[in-house]
Amino acid sequence: MDNRIRTKKVDDCIWLMNDNVSTGYLVCGEKKAVVIDTMLGIADVHAVVREITDLPLMVVNTHGHCDHFYGNAYFDCDCFLHPDDLKVAGLHMKLPKIAKPWKEKKLKMPAFKAIYDGDVIDLGGLSLEAISIPGHTPGGICLLLKERRVLFTGDSINRHLWMQLKESLPLKTFLENLNSISWVTEKADRILHGHARDFEDISLFDELRAGIGELIETRGKGETRYSTEYKWSRGIAKQYPFGSDGRSVICYIDKKLD
Repeated sequence: MDNRIRTKKVDDCIWLMNDNVSTGYLVCGEKKAVVIDTMLGIADVHAVVREITDLPLMVVNTHGHCDHFYGNAYFDCDCFLHPDDLKVAGLHMKLPKIAKPWKEKKLKMPAFKAIYDGDVIDLGGLSLEAISIPGHTPGGICLLLKERRVLFTGDSINRHLWMQLKESLPLKTFLENLNSISWVTEKADRILHGHARDFEDISLFDELRAGIGELIETRGKGETRYSTEYKWSRGIAKQYPFGSDGRSVICYIDKKLD
């Protein structure tokens, strides 16, 4: 196994995979297994998965950013993405520096198949329900593992949320979308997001929702919380703290507040 991918069994049916950039997951039922996000493609994630299970496989990508689907190139099974993120994924597939590893290995990126809100994947004894959550990207989804009350959220709900991207929706729209699926907090107890190292409590959902609402209301100029500068690879944005852990932020630009 390539040691650039570390695996950790976090439940009797769930393995966390970490390639030092992002996080993917393997969920095994009685009849089928699903890989949720294949990370950046630095190493052969398929080989890692096959050391754990020989069940029939499918891949579901939570959104169309390269650090969550480039590892698809190692798979010859069905790979699913919400159609609203096909444009984003297409742009990311044209990034020469990031695509270089799998091109050098003469790997071919498989075509995406469509997954939609409400689709249910039967793994045998376990089921994953796709839930649309447009915000971080237009076609972002999360996946609810009903029997284990676990919500896989990709980058849509995490402790370092990027909303400054060109493809990210306005914060007001994202908040509306979060409000529309708030019922999920009654169906799940734990979250596994796209850069996690273990479970987060489902309370992160409401912490983020409250933080976005507060940011919109105060425009980052609250009495106890306020925005500071955020430097990233494409320039300068802003970051607004949320939650009680002292390390959670929403990254944004002022345009996303309007």
